[in-house]
Amino acid sequence: MAHPAWIIALGIVAAASPAPATNAQPSPMAEAPAGTPQTRYCMRVDPLTGSLVQTVQCWTREEWAEQGVDVDREWAKNGVNVEG
Repeated sequence: MAHPAWIIALGIVAAASPAPATNAQPSPMAEAPAGTPQTRYCMRVDPLTGSLVQTVQCWTREEWAEQGVDVDREWAKNGVNVEG
């Protein structure tokens, strides 16, 4: 006969284990969606010096290009939202 303490312990571990996570978000697009010159692309950027908090910046394609960022190349990794 199994030890009741083991059965109780296994039940507690099973109840405390997280359920498998489901990904409710759609998979990221390979390229940024097309837009007008005024469309702003929001992407995650590295934290500013002295901070550990990652931020989201929303700029037009032209503004991203001035910073040396290719929106289409970076979108799959860091894209968050499109405005306008």
